Amino acid sequence: MGTTADPEAVTTDRFDAVLFDLDGVITDTARIHMRCWKEMFDAFLAARTPRADERLDPFDADHDYHEHVDGKPRYDGVRDFLRSRGIELPEGSRDSSPSEASVHGLGNRKDRMVNEAIAAGEVRAYPGSVAWLRALRAAGMRTGLVSSSANALAVLEAAGLTDCFDTRVDGEVAAERGIPGKPAPDTFLTAARELGATPERAVVVEDAISGVQAGRAGGFGLVLGVARKGNERALEENGADRVVRDLEEMLA
Repeated sequence: MGTTADPEAVTTDRFDAVLFDLDGVITDTARIHMRCWKEMFDAFLAARTPRADERLDPFDADHDYHEHVDGKPRYDGVRDFLRSRGIELPEGSRDSSPSEASVHGLGNRKDRMVNEAIAAGEVRAYPGSVAWLRALRAAGMRTGLVSSSANALAVLEAAGLTDCFDTRVDGEVAAERGIPGKPAPDTFLTAARELGATPERAVVVEDAISGVQAGRAGGFGLVLGVARKGNERALEENGADRVVRDLEEMLA
């Protein structure tokens, strides 16, 4: 990719690596996560006996999803949503049963639902994202996947995209290494380091507020927001340098 006058162009003379989020950026799995979060939390809230200072109204698929769980590590999302409703639960453990009323139990219940959706063939990749991703790689750009999801590898396999990334720092990798999740920049910084790129020479591509916050906190050369739901302003206010509706726009 040659030199261009566009100050926000992603070219190999300006950048060494592009770091992509997965859900809502490369694949349409954000809709799966949103649905599973709502079904899981709504069932939990409906079965809970009301206690003082708790709110038990249903999970709002727009506000609650974007405000409390989108882009964050699974158990952090559970904690943040419960905190917003004044609910305290035991932590449990990563091995907690999905039927357990604990932070980890609820997170594992939601994870089971997502895996069932992946196995049922619900994963679809966005054509514009795949086209730009392959164009970047054809031009010699290094690419990394940075996702909070512990299902990232299964999603890539379902979408046929495992050959499109030089490194993967996902929820499983972060848990194994003790890397803080988004909105902390650490997962992006780890991926950039593994690709031999400094933050200033790397691009972050995100659709979540927590993701663009992480990109800005990490000092990355360009933070590109993907606003598939018309949330351009929120992404810009939280750290995106540029916002597009679809990554096909980056091919122009």
